[in-house]
Amino acid sequence: MALYVEGLSNRVPNKGMAQFQEMMRQQLESSMHTELEKLLNTVTGAEKEVSKADFEGFKNLFHRFLQVKGPSVEWVKIKRPPEDSIQPYDKIAARGLPDNVADSLNKLVVVKLNGGLGTSMGCKGPKSLISVRNENTFLDLTVQQIEHLNKTYNTDVPLVLMNSFNTDEDTKKILQKYTHHRVKIHTFNQSRYPRINKESLLPVATSLTMNGQNAEGWYPPGHGDIYASFYNSGLLNQLIAQGKEYIFVSNIDNLGATVDLNILHHLVSQPNGKRCEFVMEVTDKTRADVKGGTLIQYEGKLRLLEIAQVPKAHVDEFKSVSKFKIFNTNNLWISLAAIKRLQEQKAMDMEIIVNPKTLDGGQNVIQLETAVGAAIKCFDNALGINVPRSRFLPVKTTSDLLLVMSNLYSLEAGCLTMSPKREFPTTPHVKLGSSFTKVQEYLTRFESIPDMLELDHLTVSGDVTFGKNVSLKGTVIIIANHGDRIDIPAGSMLENKIVSGNLRILDH
Repeated sequence: MALYVEGLSNRVPNKGMAQFQEMMRQQLESSMHTELEKLLNTVTGAEKEVSKADFEGFKNLFHRFLQVKGPSVEWVKIKRPPEDSIQPYDKIAARGLPDNVADSLNKLVVVKLNGGLGTSMGCKGPKSLISVRNENTFLDLTVQQIEHLNKTYNTDVPLVLMNSFNTDEDTKKILQKYTHHRVKIHTFNQSRYPRINKESLLPVATSLTMNGQNAEGWYPPGHGDIYASFYNSGLLNQLIAQGKEYIFVSNIDNLGATVDLNILHHLVSQPNGKRCEFVMEVTDKTRADVKGGTLIQYEGKLRLLEIAQVPKAHVDEFKSVSKFKIFNTNNLWISLAAIKRLQEQKAMDMEIIVNPKTLDGGQNVIQLETAVGAAIKCFDNALGINVPRSRFLPVKTTSDLLLVMSNLYSLEAGCLTMSPKREFPTTPHVKLGSSFTKVQEYLTRFESIPDMLELDHLTVSGDVTFGKNVSLKGTVIIIANHGDRIDIPAGSMLENKIVSGNLRILDH
């Protein structure tokens, strides 16, 4: 780590400090390579070969990590993106669609980032297998969307899932249920990298096995790993050979990330020399999105700026909705040929995210990660498209889950659309307390999901349950103090109400 190396150098006279730092870096790198060789020797055959390929990527990341000096951006060099580098969605859509929509769709592959577990919502296994609407999981809805496209336009849009070692086995078992759906489904695994001891900067794992304590020694290195692992899997070349040109990448838990025909048409209708190789969908920031990454102009290139890269003195400025008006939805459209070219030229350059973690035993480790959107600066003719907020509907918490399960949305062909009965296009602000964090517990607290069509704001804290057919309007705050319980009776209508104290509905 740069700080670690510089900390040691404080004991050395100024003269020769640079040489000393370089010597320390080389020593750390050499020690890391030795440890990785030892880990590789704990397995044989195919597993060894896969891990060898993973470790090549890790070595490159670790080398760059040791070279880092200071922040990755100089604040004074940050400029607003030029007007034409972020296009309003309406302008793209105004062109209309051609007669041959099928031709464009047959050049497309849908890729979903499926490496995450449902642990933050109290679920075991892949997050994509959590039921979100009418017993449908994230994965069910994705398959329904693509199948609907393929049937409507008589096309062959495949679905590709980027799994991690955490989700691969469970996901593959579930995929059998889609055998008779009109969607070809492929999977590949993102890399498996070793967690690094924060003090020694060496791997904490003692073997490549995933048993016992050793399982904590490994992590999937963020979604920026998609480029290398997709390429290494052989699937990228296979899809190019089938005539596919673009991938549409999004998080599987973003229910707003459906295939948009207007954006696809914009991409494939450009003249060859002017082809846009990378589109990032951005949307207007609200106060809830102040930490989201944003697009900037930096050294003549469109670039993603994440909060982790911002010097402390400028964090408030970064969070300002007036200066940085948009944020990255992580819905990305990327040229397959360009990914292949950049991988082969080893020209994919993404900022390193240092993610500190504490293992169950209390050991402090770091994970070196990258973000998929950070590669935007490597592609030619990159573009931001400012899309409607409806394209960003992530489900990260049970508060989000309540929104998508409610009558605010209707479900058709796997797509959630805002009910026309809602008078304003924004979603209500919902904040459920810790008693609702886990999905199982959340479900037991609602006999049925309340009517939320006219709701602006809901805060619930403490031991609260909702009866059937409850209606919430305006601003509703329900707080059960410690030791109290509030049961909202069936059929209640709460409008601009604060409910606190103790309210038990007893069975007769």
